[in-house]
Amino acid sequence: MRYPAGDERLFGISVPLGSIKVHGGWRVGEYPDLVPFAGLCKELGARLLQLLPLNDTGGQSSPYSALSAFALHPLYIRVRDLPEAAAAPGAVEELESFAAKATSGERFPYGACLDAKLAALRAVYKASADSIAADAGLASFESDRPWLRTYAVYRRLKSSYGEQAWRSWPDHGRPTRGEIDTLWDDPSARLEQLFHAWMQYRAAEQFGAAAEAVAGMGLVLLGDIPILMNDDSADVWADRGFFDDSLRAGAPPDMYSAVGQNWGFPIYDWAAMAEDGYSFWRARVAEAARYYSAYRIDHVLGFFRIWALGDRDETGCLGRFVPGPELGADELTRSGFSEARLRWLSEPHIPGAELRVAVPATEAASVVDAALERIGDEDLFRFKRSIRGEADIGALPLGGATRDYLKDRWRDRALLAIGGGRFAPTWSYRGTRAWASLSDGERSVLEAMLGIASASAELDWEDRGRRLLSMLGSASDMLPCAEDLGAVPDCVPRVLSELGIPGLRVPRWMRRWDEPGQPFMPLSEYGELSACTPSVHDTSTLRGWWEREDGRDAFVEAYCPELSPASALLDPEREGAVLAALAKAPSKLFVVQLQDLLDLSDRYRSDDPSDDRVNVPGSVDEFNWTWRMGPGAEELERDRAWTALVRAGCGR
Repeated sequence: MRYPAGDERLFGISVPLGSIKVHGGWRVGEYPDLVPFAGLCKELGARLLQLLPLNDTGGQSSPYSALSAFALHPLYIRVRDLPEAAAAPGAVEELESFAAKATSGERFPYGACLDAKLAALRAVYKASADSIAADAGLASFESDRPWLRTYAVYRRLKSSYGEQAWRSWPDHGRPTRGEIDTLWDDPSARLEQLFHAWMQYRAAEQFGAAAEAVAGMGLVLLGDIPILMNDDSADVWADRGFFDDSLRAGAPPDMYSAVGQNWGFPIYDWAAMAEDGYSFWRARVAEAARYYSAYRIDHVLGFFRIWALGDRDETGCLGRFVPGPELGADELTRSGFSEARLRWLSEPHIPGAELRVAVPATEAASVVDAALERIGDEDLFRFKRSIRGEADIGALPLGGATRDYLKDRWRDRALLAIGGGRFAPTWSYRGTRAWASLSDGERSVLEAMLGIASASAELDWEDRGRRLLSMLGSASDMLPCAEDLGAVPDCVPRVLSELGIPGLRVPRWMRRWDEPGQPFMPLSEYGELSACTPSVHDTSTLRGWWEREDGRDAFVEAYCPELSPASALLDPEREGAVLAALAKAPSKLFVVQLQDLLDLSDRYRSDDPSDDRVNVPGSVDEFNWTWRMGPGAEELERDRAWTALVRAGCGR
């Protein structure tokens, strides 16, 4: 769909589809629920509705861990609206009975909801399998979506192998395109594969109808395209050539994680994608454009450079930017670093005296036997070549404290050998034992070399980001928006501005970090080409941040001095004042999570703002991604006092 709003400044509301509650709805929000929720948005003066990704994630609740870059999640299909539902009334009744077990204010049980929905869909499919197989509409749908047969074959095989990841399958682990076509045409598999194709057909039908209705109400529907793909996905399974199996994506250490993050997703082979005309990405964007008129580019920094980790790494410590600053062994040697010196910089060394203190005497022999080797006659040890990463250390039959110590020592290196006689700086190279042992002259030389390499790398980042984002922009008429949080290189805002892509502004983080006192940046400096939002799915709510985290006093002085001195509690009146202040930002979009709007009323706000988080990064449990709004959309729409508060606080 074409973005219809031009340069208008819009107020929008962000909510996960599964969180939506409407009159007559189910235990989880469904595709048709978008229409009454859009009615609420319109009543509130919002002209944009933002959703999280809606891809099929199988048994994982995270919408950023999809089994397909294209397939929609069957969890959100409204079964009773299916044309085939009348043939299986018992299935509909079972779903309603399951929904009736919901408790007030619950976070929905993702796994149980998915099992119930799939069981009902399978019963409906089984009751009408013959007519579904003969449905010309389904045949046309399959013909129009080249990804569908790959997805259906993958889902059928995954189910037959007990939902194991494809790397554990006994066969069909590395299929050719011809093999996938043969599997699709296999008569013995036709019934099961058509089930998955039919679910996609009906999901697209329901979502498409809802998206058209939302657009017809004058609202922009903003979707979300995650940059990375789950390793266990139909896309990585079938299109191996587009991915680099040897590396995994993550994030370097920061104030929130001392060891960084390993997301476990393979990185892209952009050279291979370029040779194919970026068909994978063009197809992803084209599929999204069937429903949305704007989309969020998740982790846009990854289009410039990605933090890449080895396949045996567990944390993000020993990663490197790809592309990124590199030094060759030959140039290092010419600068005075001998082969022995390079080993000292790039391989962790453990003094025997330290080892004997850190490791219990009962384990000392086992540690050396399993993981270490002595260097000549010295009382000095290094890791055996069989140890390739933290995962190998974690698998050793040693005590937990000993394994943690060895992992910590494993990470202690200034340079990372990346093959081909090339080295990259580690994230914390200045804090390593090897760096501390260098002379002032050696440090100066190495810093100068890394400075030149880093400047060259940033030119590469700018070129890559401009090329890839230009490609995305040319693939549709949607408005792309960038999630550009984190340590942002100077080239990123420059390229985004050049291409007309709004970046993200989260006020709690909009500070001049390199100035004394780290003052907040004035709203006037956010720029028109931006999207301002008080909170996002990975953060606490605005109230949760205000009452539980740091920065409240300086925030008030910068953005809403009329609230000074800052109260420890953010009551509805103060929250309204904060939202009203932020809504004055010149940003093209002002998008507020539904939870922050519910906090404008004592009637709707939770007792504990922590209960309203969508996700807590770094944790995997039943809490994440399962938040559900308490009052229904229709109830909220009828509450004139609350709607007036939202309009007053967020009106633009």
